[in-house]
Amino acid sequence: MEKREELWGHPKGLYILFFTEMWERFSYYGMRAILTLFLISTLTSDNPGFGWTETEAINLYKWYTFLVYLLSIVGGYIADKYWGQKRTVLIGGILLCFGHGILAIEALWAFYTGLGLIILGVGGLKPNISTMVGGLYPPGDDRRDKGFTIFYIGINLGAFLSALIVGYVGEVHGWHYGFGLAGIGMVLGQTVFMLGQKYLTGIGEGTQNLSPSELAAKKRPLTGIEKDRIKVMLISFVLIIVFWGAFEQAGGLMNIYTAQKTDLSLGFTIPLLGLDAVPASWFQSVNALFIILLGVPIAAFWYKWKVKGKESSSLFKMAIGVIIMGWGFLFMTAATLQFEANGQSAMYWLVFAYLFHTIGELCASPVALSFITKLAPLKYASLMMGLYFAVTGVGNFVAGTLGEWSQSAGELEIFTGIAIFCTIIGLLVIALLKPLKRLTHGAEDRQDNAKPEQEGFELADDNL
Repeated sequence: MEKREELWGHPKGLYILFFTEMWERFSYYGMRAILTLFLISTLTSDNPGFGWTETEAINLYKWYTFLVYLLSIVGGYIADKYWGQKRTVLIGGILLCFGHGILAIEALWAFYTGLGLIILGVGGLKPNISTMVGGLYPPGDDRRDKGFTIFYIGINLGAFLSALIVGYVGEVHGWHYGFGLAGIGMVLGQTVFMLGQKYLTGIGEGTQNLSPSELAAKKRPLTGIEKDRIKVMLISFVLIIVFWGAFEQAGGLMNIYTAQKTDLSLGFTIPLLGLDAVPASWFQSVNALFIILLGVPIAAFWYKWKVKGKESSSLFKMAIGVIIMGWGFLFMTAATLQFEANGQSAMYWLVFAYLFHTIGELCASPVALSFITKLAPLKYASLMMGLYFAVTGVGNFVAGTLGEWSQSAGELEIFTGIAIFCTIIGLLVIALLKPLKRLTHGAEDRQDNAKPEQEGFELADDNL
């Protein structure tokens, strides 16, 4: 791999992808922050929405987030087979610009058309831009996990800003103004990507710029090692479903819970904004803020943990992340008990819940992205990343289903059940860690003296 221009110890292309994804996530999470609130807002309110029931709103949110990530399989396949990652990201971004822009129009046809274009756009952009991050680093480069953590901070910087800005504009000045503002963010992201092409030369170009060995890896059958690595990736997807099935209560059930059952009063008025209560959508920024603050410290913790020779495989980190994230729902259990006793629950329960969710996410999600780029065979690099995001979509679907069940089963039972189930699944993976790690065939070991065939993106050989 050719030497790339660097900034602060990483290829400059990382920062182009950082800002592209930051603005794309600004648009996506900004729209997500107000989507269910818009749907349940009554037709006669000062800021009217569709007047749907909670169950109807959560059901649409479930299908929307499921399809957003399910289409990542198609986006990954198209990139691997035809367009390459870079071109697929470009076209996906264009679709997103149109989708978010159309949502600003106050009409039912515009609402569904906009959601449809966003689903197609995210499907093209999301898996391929993540795969391009992995492509910036040579086999065995220890900076790869750190690079994904930096990239992940970009994602959440966009999410943090969007929940505050888009959430405020949507709730206070009008839902469709919020949707339109999210679209402006997407245009900025697309502009950054197009202007930064010189730093992404040779990354995600399709087959025309591949070396002879990479072309051979694209055309030959999978080896035994590659098949084993695919097996362990598929097994890891169970963790992904569990994680996002719990975590994505944030945009659905927890968002509605915040608006309807949490005491959001401040006791004072925010200067300039004129607010004497916290907009419910602002709590969508708490997770992102914690990620910005804790991303580097947690990455540094795991690096030092690894240097000390302690267990630091991706599967272990992901299992620990699922457990910690699950424990965050115990704070929602406490919030529900307080609501049942007093008629309202305090805001600090939400803050503690999102804190634990964030720590769990930082242990699991950026690590999972890096894990896929390490293990995926070159010929299926984008497809496997697409499958990862599709599985994330399954998790979103599960999250929506749980949110719907809460309407009959009760929020106390749902929150407590999630905490218990996540703990059990995480401990089960830790118990099975040794046989699962054998299936990776050392893909996560330091590769300084290893043959390039041992890296997931390069050739693999059955005789290694």
